Amino acid sequence: MATAREHIEEIRRTKFSIGGDHNPLIEDLHQAVKNLSAELYAKDVHFLMELIQNAEDNDYWEGVDPSLEFVITSKDITASGAPATLLIFNNEKGFSSKNIDSICSVGRSTKKGNRKCDYIGEKGIGFKSVFLVSSQPYIFSNGYQIRFNEKPCPHCNLGYIVPEWVENPTLSDIKEIYGYETTLPTTTIVLPLKFDTVKSVKQKLSNVHPEVLLFLSKIRQLSVRERTKDPKLNTVSAIAITSETEFMERKKIDAVSYTLHLSADEKGKGPSGECRYYMWKQRFPIKQENKVERRMEVEEWVITLAFPFEERLHRGMSSIGIYAFLPTEMWNRGILDCVASAFINAFVSLVKTSENAPISSLAPIFRFIPINGSSYQQLNVVRESIKSKLLEESILPSESYTQQKIFHQPREVARLIPSFWTILEKARKQGVSLVHLSSHGKYILSSSFDRTEYKHILNFLGVELANNEWYAKCIQSSKLVKGVSEDTYLELLLFIANNWRSKFHYTKIKDIPLTKYVDLYGDVSLWSINESVQLNCDGVVSLSRHSEHISWLIYWNQEFKCPANYFFCPKSTQEAISLFSEWKIVLGWLLDHVKVDAVNVYEYAVHLNNCLNSFQKCAIGFVHFLYHSLQKSYLSQREVGVLCNSMPLLDNYGTLNRQRNGVLVPANGSKWAGLIGSNPWTDEGYVELSEDYLHPGCSAGEYASGEQLLEFLKTYVEASDIPYISPPNAAIPTVSSPLTKKNAFLLLGWIRDLKRREIIIPLKFLKCIKEGCWLKITTSGCPGYRPPMQSFLLSASLGNILQNGSVLVDIPLVDLSFYGDEINEYKEELKEIGVISEYGEACEFIGEHLMSFTETSTLSRDQVLSVLNFIRFLREKFLPQDKFINSIKDKRWLRTCCGDRSPAEAVLFDDDWKTASQISSIPFIDQDYFGEEILSFREELKSLGVLIGFSDRYKLVVDNLKSASQLTSLTAEAVLLILECMHRVGSFKKLNKALRGVKCFKTNLGYKTPGECFLFDPQWVCILQVFEGFALIDHDFHGSSIFSYRNELKRIGVKVNFEAAVKVFTNRFKQQASYMTKENVLSFLSCYRQLNNTPYMFPSDLMICIRDLWWLWTRRGVKNPLNCILFGPDWQSILPITDLPFIDDSDNCYGKVIHEYKEELKSMGVNVEFKDGAKFVVESIRSPLDSTSITPATVFSLLECIRILMQARNYFSPIALSMRISKKWLKTTIGYRFPDECLLFDSSWGFYLQRTDGPFIDEDFYGSKITSYKEELNLLGVTLDFRKGYSLVASHLDFHVQLPTIVRIYNYLSKCNWKPDSEVAKRIWIPNLNQIGEWVSPEECVLHDKDGLFSSQLKVLDKYFETELLDFFSNAFGVGKYPSVDKFCNLWKVWESSGHRLSHADCCKFWSFVSKHGSAETLADRVVKLPVGSSDSDRILLSNKHDVFIADDPQLKDLFEQFSSQPLFVWFPQPSMPSLPQKKLLEIYRKLGVQTISESVEKEETSSVDVAQLNQVNPKEILIAKGLVMLILGFLANPVMKMGAKKRHETIQGLLNITFLETVEPITVNYSLSLSSGEIVNARASKIIHLDRKASMFFAQKLDRSSGYKNLIEYATYFSEAISKGVLWEKSDHVGALSELIKLAFMLEFNEEAVMFLMKSKNLQIIKKDKKFLASAFPSD
Repeated sequence: MATAREHIEEIRRTKFSIGGDHNPLIEDLHQAVKNLSAELYAKDVHFLMELIQNAEDNDYWEGVDPSLEFVITSKDITASGAPATLLIFNNEKGFSSKNIDSICSVGRSTKKGNRKCDYIGEKGIGFKSVFLVSSQPYIFSNGYQIRFNEKPCPHCNLGYIVPEWVENPTLSDIKEIYGYETTLPTTTIVLPLKFDTVKSVKQKLSNVHPEVLLFLSKIRQLSVRERTKDPKLNTVSAIAITSETEFMERKKIDAVSYTLHLSADEKGKGPSGECRYYMWKQRFPIKQENKVERRMEVEEWVITLAFPFEERLHRGMSSIGIYAFLPTEMWNRGILDCVASAFINAFVSLVKTSENAPISSLAPIFRFIPINGSSYQQLNVVRESIKSKLLEESILPSESYTQQKIFHQPREVARLIPSFWTILEKARKQGVSLVHLSSHGKYILSSSFDRTEYKHILNFLGVELANNEWYAKCIQSSKLVKGVSEDTYLELLLFIANNWRSKFHYTKIKDIPLTKYVDLYGDVSLWSINESVQLNCDGVVSLSRHSEHISWLIYWNQEFKCPANYFFCPKSTQEAISLFSEWKIVLGWLLDHVKVDAVNVYEYAVHLNNCLNSFQKCAIGFVHFLYHSLQKSYLSQREVGVLCNSMPLLDNYGTLNRQRNGVLVPANGSKWAGLIGSNPWTDEGYVELSEDYLHPGCSAGEYASGEQLLEFLKTYVEASDIPYISPPNAAIPTVSSPLTKKNAFLLLGWIRDLKRREIIIPLKFLKCIKEGCWLKITTSGCPGYRPPMQSFLLSASLGNILQNGSVLVDIPLVDLSFYGDEINEYKEELKEIGVISEYGEACEFIGEHLMSFTETSTLSRDQVLSVLNFIRFLREKFLPQDKFINSIKDKRWLRTCCGDRSPAEAVLFDDDWKTASQISSIPFIDQDYFGEEILSFREELKSLGVLIGFSDRYKLVVDNLKSASQLTSLTAEAVLLILECMHRVGSFKKLNKALRGVKCFKTNLGYKTPGECFLFDPQWVCILQVFEGFALIDHDFHGSSIFSYRNELKRIGVKVNFEAAVKVFTNRFKQQASYMTKENVLSFLSCYRQLNNTPYMFPSDLMICIRDLWWLWTRRGVKNPLNCILFGPDWQSILPITDLPFIDDSDNCYGKVIHEYKEELKSMGVNVEFKDGAKFVVESIRSPLDSTSITPATVFSLLECIRILMQARNYFSPIALSMRISKKWLKTTIGYRFPDECLLFDSSWGFYLQRTDGPFIDEDFYGSKITSYKEELNLLGVTLDFRKGYSLVASHLDFHVQLPTIVRIYNYLSKCNWKPDSEVAKRIWIPNLNQIGEWVSPEECVLHDKDGLFSSQLKVLDKYFETELLDFFSNAFGVGKYPSVDKFCNLWKVWESSGHRLSHADCCKFWSFVSKHGSAETLADRVVKLPVGSSDSDRILLSNKHDVFIADDPQLKDLFEQFSSQPLFVWFPQPSMPSLPQKKLLEIYRKLGVQTISESVEKEETSSVDVAQLNQVNPKEILIAKGLVMLILGFLANPVMKMGAKKRHETIQGLLNITFLETVEPITVNYSLSLSSGEIVNARASKIIHLDRKASMFFAQKLDRSSGYKNLIEYATYFSEAISKGVLWEKSDHVGALSELIKLAFMLEFNEEAVMFLMKSKNLQIIKKDKKFLASAFPSD
């Protein structure tokens, strides 16, 4: 054998022609090397991973732990000038000669042909990737010392693969780097690094992730070291697999699992720890479509997954990243397809095999689920596949509060609000049973999983929150209210309150007893929210606002027997609320939503008060309650007062009264009863208190005496007695007769108290006292009784004076000898009731006595003179006269010329009154009657009020003015006197009336009444000269003094100022405006010019008349100034198309002189400027005969007029203009149009459309100037805003046939959210190959055809239009996103009639859709044929639905498929698809009338053995053992089966009821099946075991267990299949799994212990109900 060096020399000589013969293949090597170089630098190659890959693929000696070491040093041991050197050490077997040959080649890996041995390397790169970092790599292995060079060899011009023997570095140099104390590994690779790669290599080495070892099957240790000049700075990082445990093999799915312990150490930092990983390695056969040419010999993939149990090891980068050893799409896609299945198997195994682990330890495992998306789309596909598979697995544990772990599918469990978990945990610790937590419609996820940290995982799995009604059921079924502490109870209420509006407001939680209260007997009871709300809108249950009141309120509430169902929360609950941290929220919820009241003692008292309408005892008790609450300061005095005002009081009749005007103390012992006797206040609403209030009592443990209650009632209900009660407004009988001295003083004291309190004494009461004859008096020494108002309390001396000086006077004095001096203390009270005590009052009494005579007759002359003499007497005696005079001066007793008058109405005549008597009827004293003696009493008459002398008594003259008929002969002086009276007095209304019809003023038109006259004023008299007929007062006749009475003249109707005159002129102007002559008009304009800019300018109302009235003649008739135009040169250009109202300046009318008044006419409203007459241009437009005659200049002139109107903010009616111009007059790119049919193009339109896309105004015709009139055109109806022109653009869509134009318009319409407004517009353009197409209806279109089934049936819009337009077609035209059920049914009709054979994919797509979106009823009338499978083709046929059957019996199915020439069985997808479950499709088939094969077939058993003679055996003794039933029950109880206990038991009972018949020979069975055509299909079968499910009979050959394993396993197979198919005929997908279990148990002879272990290993279990059923089925066991 050649040495290593000789081998290298031979390669150089023979292969590369170095020192030897020419190699004819050298040119091929050149090309291969060239390709290698290009490939090497073109790919993103990770050289470290390639080296690790090579180490993994190497061979190792037995007993060696494969390791790989990287050492980087700054030493240049190769003397190549490298800045650093990387050494790789591997303890493999070492390089063989074949390996050397391979590495010196291109594409000759020794791994070829060894793919089955799990080699992971690939062609092309491998070792040669080191050239990325080193230009001269060295290899030292098994005696080989060679180097390769990146540069071409000078001898053969080849690089990369030409080996060169080297002597340096030596093995000693290498060992110095590696370490002398350790044996050098077999293979060493030395890489002198390129200058630009040192940093990146170090970075890559530092980023080697520890977890890379997990996915290598051979390498057990990997280390990275750095050697520097300073040993202290040397670094070492080592990764190693320390142990491998818990190995388990799963042959059924070709997988193994084990636990790896991975450790990582880093020098200087200490050990970075160890992490356990659950490893899963599963093999998958490679599908044909994923195979690639270079790996055709590889038959399977190995997927390895690692799940860390502890914190993952990290070094360098945080993620291990993704590295594809083979970047070929189909190969990698196949691998990724297997990852999801491997992950699911590993994950389920990891979750469910942790039998003894607590559930809390399982939750972190779920972090392995790939929740987040990846930047690699291929990984997102894997993620979605994992998700879909996880959703079908029972992986989530429910909270059972037992030791048993129960797993469910994600959709079967529900999460709870975190705060509710806290409540449940506290309740559990307090002894509340929660075993029924998952008994309310959903399994509740384990609390270990239901945490915020796992929320994103649970959301990914679609785990939803429990619905709101669940909480109601949970609370109701457990003792979460009464069975927990007060704090936990409040937390429950807080939970409900916080979620009330969002979750519980409309749930049945309102019907759950939640609210605690103390009942009538002092026990704690519960009330629901609905009960609380329905029974009492004010709240049934209450809380105390103050903690110190709680016991008091509860105690009294029991005392009052809980009036009106009013209760209080228990004291403990209320105290807990006050200490609860979230008391505000709980209390707010109780008040607002539970209608719980929060009351204090006062509010409770208010409630009690409202309930006391008919309970007398309670009314008395209520007073006790108020009294004691006040004593304890639970109620304030003010609150007690308010309550007492409204509380019912028990009266002396035993009636409760709330309405009262006052309260009397009980009559017994009262003062009012002693003075008055009977109760006079009854009719006034006073309540006389019952004597029950005087009785002492004890209520709620508190005592009060009657005296205390009475004082309380006096204070707070104002129970009163004389003198503190207000008197009634009624007469009291006792004052009609003499009163005792005591009662008299009691009455006077009462009156004194009333006065002190400023209470008005009622009239009837006061009247009866004043007029009652009860006051003792004396008259001239004679005693008697008189009413107070006829009595006097005077001194004797004063009485004598009055008697001596008066006439007819008799004065009764109060009897002082009877009442004593005490009576003088009540002078004010006596005065109040009418007793006269003052001199003045006595005089007044005398006067009234005298005046009483006038009521029946007139005072005589002597009586009058006596009165005057009495006044003179009082004056002479220096006595006051006022009272007497005041009592008589207003009475009519003094005779005058106008009859009897009062002195104040009379006048004493003298010469001063002579002139006034001519115009006024004044009441002078009748001197003829009284004689001249009356004149001697001037002073006395004056004191009585008689008027003496004229002294400017103008008002008296006016007041007594004679009637108008008596004023006809007045002199001029008389008129001046009247004006003076008006000036002095101002009685204008009366004087106006008197002078209204009197013609007293001389004018230029003769004598006129005041209302017809004007007072001359030269400053504005011109206005009265425009028209004739205005009367001016002749001031020469009346003199200049007439002007001093301007105001008085104005008052009586004379027009004295400009304002009044102009009003009259205005009325005359209104009357004569339309008849004004040329002279009138010119005079009027002249007057206007004269008065303009003076204080006498025309007022606004006249100017309004001037502007509004029609008084100016124009060429179009009479007009008002506002509708006139004064012609000027500016109007010339617009004349040809208008008919304007110019003022007539012809000689026959006003003439040219009218132009001299241009300014005056302008100020009156005449339009003298072009801009002012713009409105007339629009209104006077005349429609042309031809639209083309309207030139651009004409249009611009019209638009300018409109602009003027708009700037002036005048109203402009486009409608009026359109009515006058009946032609289409605006030119667009598609012809003339009305303005509202036009668009104006600008830059905003340019973003979406072109000018030719719609009816845009033709700028080529009008020029760019047209765009300066945007606002005017907009007002005319032209659309400017691109957001509003969609209807016009859409209406012209039919004009276009080019797809780009139509797409452009569609995009624009989409932006505008346009929708067609007519059926005509509901058409869609479908292009053809030439971009010219057709218009179709939306019903013929669909947006997407994701299944590709409708290409020939419908127009699929996503083929013709961009995605952005598809939403537009949906919203605007109602095009469906996908084909509807009707469209699918029509498609099926086409398939039926065409005889089309369907592919498996098409059939799946069709039935997946109709199963989700259609109904059997919809399909029943429209589907005639159904899909059937064909054994000789992968295509699916359609057969009459009456000739196809459901294969509910697999044996019959197999049999008839052998004997029938046509397919008979309806098609099902194999395997079952998540989108099309077999159960759903079976249900549809059944509703379409398809029968099962078992119910349709007729059979005949032709065995030579008579069935009646067969041996019937007890199945429980031979085959149907307890272990079998237990196994089947456990399998059916798996949540995946979705089979309830009742259904399971029915299924097993059917199995137990089967008749078991034992035969010696096989059984021959003939079957026949009748088709709708009359054809009969026959079949025959021989079976050692046959289950006739319909007949409930089981035929089996006798079992001989000694006949060998082959016969035994054959029997077990047929038996397990028959039993499984009989049990699971409706769930055929699971037949295989159950059959395998039964087969295994059969071989174990259904040993119960063995079966139990088998079930446990498969995570199968039976519940309590199943155990009970099993015990009843096998009672002897």
